[in-house]
Amino acid sequence: MLGKAFSGFSVDDVEAARHFYGDLLGLTVEGDDLLWIRVPGDSGVLVYPKGDAHEPASFTVLNFPVDDVPGTVAALRERGVAFERYAGTPVETDDDFVFRGGGPLIAWFTDPAGNVLSVIQDDDV
Repeated sequence: MLGKAFSGFSVDDVEAARHFYGDLLGLTVEGDDLLWIRVPGDSGVLVYPKGDAHEPASFTVLNFPVDDVPGTVAALRERGVAFERYAGTPVETDDDFVFRGGGPLIAWFTDPAGNVLSVIQDDDV
């Protein structure tokens, strides 16, 4: 019945999103008013404008599996991506912006619209 799906989330500035996802993260981004972020596999991620009505998600909207979280964080920081530091919380991150408190290594960052994204350890990548 259902054979394919994709996720989507809103942003307040499509051009800022295009730059962030395409230029800083190095992903293929297509479209004008609606952006498609192409990721490996059959589906992509839809990014759509909401302008002033946009409210950033209060949860992680997109996770990127990587084989080396600290290395990926360092490389993205060199490109200008700012990572979150969750000091004094159950998911406190270390000096490398990585959560190492149980489960897979993970680090969080936000897009220009404030949506939360992550890079997460996946040894099968």
